[in-house]
Amino acid sequence: MRSINPATGQQIAEYPELKDRDLEAKLSLAASTAVSYRRTTFAKRAEWMRRAAMLLRMRKTNYAETMTREMGKTIAAAESEVEKCAWVCEFYADQAEFFLSDQTIDTDAGRSFVAFQPLGAVLAVMPWNFPFWQVFRFAAPALMAGNVALLKHASNVPMSALAIEQIFLHAGFPDGAFQTLLVKSPAVEKIIGDPRVAAVTLTGSEGAGRNVGAAAGRNLKKVVLELGGSDPFIIMPSADIDAAVKTAVTARTINNGQSCIAAKRFIVHTEVFDQVERQFAQGLAALNIGDPMERSVDIGPLARPEFVEELHKQVANSVAAGARLVVGGKKMEGRGYFYPPTLLSDVRPGMAGFDEETFGPVAVLIRAADISEAIAIANNSRFGLGASAWTADEGEQERFIRELEVGSVFINDMVKSDPRLPFGGVKASGMGRELGEFGIREFVNVKSVVVKW
Repeated sequence: MRSINPATGQQIAEYPELKDRDLEAKLSLAASTAVSYRRTTFAKRAEWMRRAAMLLRMRKTNYAETMTREMGKTIAAAESEVEKCAWVCEFYADQAEFFLSDQTIDTDAGRSFVAFQPLGAVLAVMPWNFPFWQVFRFAAPALMAGNVALLKHASNVPMSALAIEQIFLHAGFPDGAFQTLLVKSPAVEKIIGDPRVAAVTLTGSEGAGRNVGAAAGRNLKKVVLELGGSDPFIIMPSADIDAAVKTAVTARTINNGQSCIAAKRFIVHTEVFDQVERQFAQGLAALNIGDPMERSVDIGPLARPEFVEELHKQVANSVAAGARLVVGGKKMEGRGYFYPPTLLSDVRPGMAGFDEETFGPVAVLIRAADISEAIAIANNSRFGLGASAWTADEGEQERFIRELEVGSVFINDMVKSDPRLPFGGVKASGMGRELGEFGIREFVNVKSVVVKW
């Protein structure tokens, strides 16, 4: 399990993959810990979870540098990620008992209610792009619900995976409540099939989601999948164009463009199309590319060299199919896995930039004659994670809210995850929800109870 700095291509650290006997010991520990941990009180779990938040803030600089070195996000973005992890810990420490309290139901019996009880050990298969946040947004609600957690993190971020395990141990959680499994992808199916694992959650690619979902289905295990996205970002004539374009630049390049909910397809009303194209190109061209440890840098490297090749292939194929290259689009020389912020214009269905998820700082502009065409273009995708729509017209806002086929709609703002709101998608973007009240209820037994006097 190698940690390689994508800004330099040099190896930082190497860790051995778990042997079968070590994996067996961790699964056995998870099963035994689950029996006692489910009996702990919400107050005790909340105490530990708040301490985890405190440790995150105390060691923010260290954890941020680990993420930046392992996957290339800018140091400022990494620090913000640590803060967000502390926030989700505190949110569920405060709200979990309320979300999972017994709910009285009015029936003919003397007493009827619904109880929410933990399932046991939950396996999380997590990606590299947000090495801490993706894990904490699963772990905080799962642990507060009384489950124990098993983390199979991406193979290129083992330092982050081990650091997170230490956070929960140092916060006071029992040994076995949260364990990192240093295994590679082929081991996942066997772990899902183990009877000591009650459920599985995955954040990752569409292909990975299909594989994990199939394995969970064969074993009749509950599964939550948060997969890819090709999020639309719609700009109508009544919008504040300056604010919309400024946000569009951020929405496309957040995390070096490597985010499922980053805006990817920019659908612009023809009346303001030329203005948006001009300002968007200027905004992308002004971004500073370089060493993500430098605070003046806006865009760091992609996480792995093959991502650069795939992204450039998508750009080249789109141009060959008739898209117009406005800015960027050329591979960069030198060490590290860098790709310049790129803008493609006049993109249409059938082009790679429209049909596929572009996981890097590549934005595509698409013309729309009116709101109906904008909505049709936005929904013309196998993905359905999030959508952003910019308009001052309340009627248009309502149509976007009701007609966009996505898991979340943001009006006059960019799509983002928030511990208070459920997060997830429809269609090929996955199933189930994380975060909010709905997220913590994904991995509990919703038990109906009837007591007849």
